[in-house]
Amino acid sequence: MKVKKVGILTAGGLAPCLSAAIGALIEAYGKSFPKTEIICYRGGYKGLLLGNRVIVTGETRQNVSAFFDYGGSPIGNSRVKLTNVRDCVRRGYVAEDANPQEIAAEQLMRDGIQVLHTIGGDDTNTAAADLAKFLAQNDYKLSVIGLPKTVDNDVYPISQSLGAITAAHEGARFFENIVTESTANPRMLLVHEIMGRNCGWLTVATALEYHRRMNKKKFLPELGFNRKAFDVHGIYIPEMELPIEAEAERLRKIMDECDCVNLFVSEGAGVESIVKEIETQGKTVVRDAFGHIKLDTINPGEWLANAFADKIGAEKKLVQKSGYFARSAKANEIDLKIIRESAALAVQCAGEDKSGVIGYDEENDNKLSCINFSRIKGGKPFNVKDPEFLSLLHSIGQTPPAA
Repeated sequence: MKVKKVGILTAGGLAPCLSAAIGALIEAYGKSFPKTEIICYRGGYKGLLLGNRVIVTGETRQNVSAFFDYGGSPIGNSRVKLTNVRDCVRRGYVAEDANPQEIAAEQLMRDGIQVLHTIGGDDTNTAAADLAKFLAQNDYKLSVIGLPKTVDNDVYPISQSLGAITAAHEGARFFENIVTESTANPRMLLVHEIMGRNCGWLTVATALEYHRRMNKKKFLPELGFNRKAFDVHGIYIPEMELPIEAEAERLRKIMDECDCVNLFVSEGAGVESIVKEIETQGKTVVRDAFGHIKLDTINPGEWLANAFADKIGAEKKLVQKSGYFARSAKANEIDLKIIRESAALAVQCAGEDKSGVIGYDEENDNKLSCINFSRIKGGKPFNVKDPEFLSLLHSIGQTPPAA
């Protein structure tokens, strides 16, 4: 198929791949279909509903390398669910009696878009697939080709989502500075809260990367730079039970020995206990347009710090969140390679009139493939039997999850 006009949008939260993915798509179209017109919708589905768009100019194409120097999304993101009519009306994106899906579809038809590239998580990409179905019912052919963006790395059946590796490396770099706060305070409890609502992949990947960085450092134990004091002491993720009393006993010994305790915690760890406590008090748990609990309103890291502080004899506790720092970074070299390979296949699939999500398919020997939308689903848990994870737990003395 000769691709004449394509649209690109980014949606959901940030990940260290959005700007680079846009650049990689522009770059790939320049090689395969140089005359293709490219339109970017500002602010994700919000921009599509409002007709807010920008055309990629020749000057932008000539300076495409700039996309790889930035994190974030130059065309903007938003969290908009097209099937949540009430939310779209409340936010002023559509009129009271309008159908958001129909409004979005009409905009794509007006713009003459043949291929829509969506860079986002499972919600973003499945929403685009629904749009394509809607348009097909109205005799308008649209190919939708998604790129999987999520720092949680929790999309079935994709083994490695874009930006997640960079986020883990940036989170480790973040804590490499924060950890020295323990040198300013006796008996310091440091809680490193990391993104991961339902999946602990990013927390584990960040802890592993940080542990590797510590293995490369020189330490001066006689002057206080003690290897164990700087290391990870506990890892808590949504996929594991959180035995506060047993862990407190173990961590108390580390506090007595090292004068500090360093915990790596998924923002979704212990959420059920926190929500139960809030609702028992008669308070309301705030949720977003997708029905997800707004984790920043319940502060899981703070709750966990309070649960441990007295039990381990902490004189001071400090909760630090690396989420915004890590997810806003530009893609590192490892991610850039994955992004460019994914964009090249996405453009190839555009020429072949295919739809789906580009990703390493766990059910197809991790081959980079165009995966049918029907197989895309969020909420994939971290594999707690991962050998590297179990090895790290063993090295820090934390009990591994039950078989």
